[in-house]
Amino acid sequence: MPTLAISLLHMRRLCLPRIKATNVAAMLAGIITPTLLLPLAWHFHHPLFYGLRYLETPVLVGLPIIILLRWRQLGWLARLLFSAVLLLTLARGVEYRLQRDAVLAAGPNMQAVGQHFIAGYNNFEEVRELASKGLIGGIYVGRRNVRGRSFAEVAAEIAELQAIRQRAELPPLIVAADQEGGPVSHLSPLLEALPPLAKLNEAADPTIAARAYGEHQGRGLAALGITLNFGPVVDLKPASKVGEDKFSNIPARAIASDPAQVESIADAYLDGLASQGVRGTLKHYPGLGRVRTDTHLHPATLDGHPDQFAIDWQPFRRLGQRPGSAMMLGHVTLTTIDPGKAASHSASVVALLRAGWGYDGLLLTDDLNMGAVYRRGIGRVSGEALASGVDLVLVTYDPRQIYRAIYGAARAVEQHEITPYQLQKSVERIDAWREAHYSAFTG
Repeated sequence: MPTLAISLLHMRRLCLPRIKATNVAAMLAGIITPTLLLPLAWHFHHPLFYGLRYLETPVLVGLPIIILLRWRQLGWLARLLFSAVLLLTLARGVEYRLQRDAVLAAGPNMQAVGQHFIAGYNNFEEVRELASKGLIGGIYVGRRNVRGRSFAEVAAEIAELQAIRQRAELPPLIVAADQEGGPVSHLSPLLEALPPLAKLNEAADPTIAARAYGEHQGRGLAALGITLNFGPVVDLKPASKVGEDKFSNIPARAIASDPAQVESIADAYLDGLASQGVRGTLKHYPGLGRVRTDTHLHPATLDGHPDQFAIDWQPFRRLGQRPGSAMMLGHVTLTTIDPGKAASHSASVVALLRAGWGYDGLLLTDDLNMGAVYRRGIGRVSGEALASGVDLVLVTYDPRQIYRAIYGAARAVEQHEITPYQLQKSVERIDAWREAHYSAFTG
């Protein structure tokens, strides 16, 4: 018996450190896990986690509920943190739902700003409702819309949305796509994947080749129902990769480093597109060739007086004189013009283009889901973009953000940060673009 007692005591001494270590690990997990989840709860429905959208709610709502109900030995601090994750997620979810419902109520301010948005979509019923209520001015058709589907199916879907607009006595939707060629061919393999425009520099006559390229690509786009293509890239090709460029990949997408060469090929390409009833978009002003960070993820700046960028801007300025032109504003801050805002939502940059250059074509933002501006608040940036004189706001990667964006812009109207005059001038430019497009397409 004494021997048994000694053995049990010895086993207890051996196991005690393990039990204590297990308790400590559980305690740390109970604190670290909710601490890591709190930022995710605050950013509920963040575009960065769009690919994990089906896991967001189970993790941020289901996990805390299960732990709070089943993990009885949880300490008070851990219980408090998990409760905070749950309550914050629910609050952010309710906020999102209220904004969505407010947008879909289609009040005058929502419709007034909504016609300036081009929205991506992954749910046809959702985009049908937005289109029929005049809450968007256009749609973006990308990979998710064509994957696993036939040409006829996609074309019929676009045609149905246009028929809905006609029955509602609303202007036709601007139907946008990002089919540059090369690495950015978001409608392929539904449409033929063509090489980047830079390859045309190798042709015997690059301008003839570029026009033929535009005609060929334009026929496919037009047959699908696309009216606006996000190309050509007229940023100058950098001599070498500078800084972070994980997603922008400008060296592979830019036509050339010589502005005259860029202008010549881009001009011919735009002629080819237009001959098939499709308009192009000059992008990404003020140019990404010198930018050292990737605007998909982080803010970017260009330092220096505007005169220093005259060569970089030559293709934008000259090609912007074409009738029916459109120009995409990138999320790059020109620090000497407006140190506080990127070009995509800067009144000073828009004034440079409108008053300084005499540019009267469409101005549209790059996708507001991008990290360079989303962190400022997509609703806030949407309002600032329209207040600056931008005509069209893109919300494409994460379609859920369209409600936050429209809601924020409508709030800016209510607070008199966007004037009726600004919206009216923008509507006139959009109407003029539509009229020029459809008269050329039908004429």
